[in-house]
Formats: sequence, structure tokens, C-alpha cells
Amino acid sequence: MTIIVTKGTLDWAYPPFILATTAAAMDVNVTMFFTFYGLGLLKKDLDLTVNPLGNTAMEMPMMGGHMKMPNIIGMLPGMTGLATGMMKDMIKKKGVASIEDLREAAQLSDVNLIACQMTMDLFEYKNSDMIDDIEYAGAATYMERALTSDINLYI
Repeated sequence: MTIIVTKGTLDWAYPPFILATTAAAMDVNVTMFFTFYGLGLLKKDLDLTVNPLGNTAMEMPMMGGHMKMPNIIGMLPGMTGLATGMMKDMIKKKGVASIEDLREAAQLSDVNLIACQMTMDLFEYKNSDMIDDIEYAGAATYMERALTSDINLYI
């Protein structure tokens, strides 16, 4: 299985790591290819946020119900910080693993983590910015793995 990871926000970080670690636990060979904004998920220091702007499906549990956030509220100063804080609080209260924990679980499960070299160059990241034990490669390497995989996902 291969997964192309293109998003680097807190809410978008969960699906690829959950799918990868679950597949690895089922003895599936998994490769994750991190490109563009998804590449930030391989940085040593994560400072992930949730941006409510443009996320029309976003609703949060509040006061015993679920509150849907009107999109225009996302334009107000401080809303990204508020939404991020609410999401992190909910993750902690529900005992959901952190992205750092899921990323470590992926590595311990032998999931292949590939940092897109073109994106590294484009965004001027250094290898020292990234976690250890990852591979640096380009689209051709991803394609070689995708062509031999039964499942290829784009997240």
C-alpha cells in the first residue's frame, strides 16, 4: 500500500498515519510519500494547527451537542488558535494518540517514510530539520512502489 501525504494540518495528519499503522499491523507493506505541505509532518518539531477557514464540514462537540462552525468565523483573528486548542484538548480527553506517537508507531512497524526531495529543495528544508530514519527520494521512487502495490491512496 502506498499513501501520498499532501496536507500538514493536525486534522489532515491523522488519516494517513492511522491507515498506515493499521495496514502495517495487518502485515501490509506500507510506503508513505510526504510531499508539499504534508512534508512538514516529518519535521522533528511539530506545531500542527487546525484551520477552520474553508472547512465547511467542521463541527465540534460543545455543550452536549455538536456545533457547526460557520465558515466566516474562520476569518476572525485567533480562530485558528481556538480551533487548534479545542481539537488538541478533545484529542487529549479522548485518549487519542498524538501524531508524534503515530509517526513513531509507523517507524516501529517498518512503514517506509519518504520525504519528497523536490519539496525539500523547494521549501529549503534541511535533512537536519527532519526526523531520523526516513528516506529522501522523488516521484520516480514513489511510482516504483505504487506500481507494485494493490492500494494507492492520495490524502
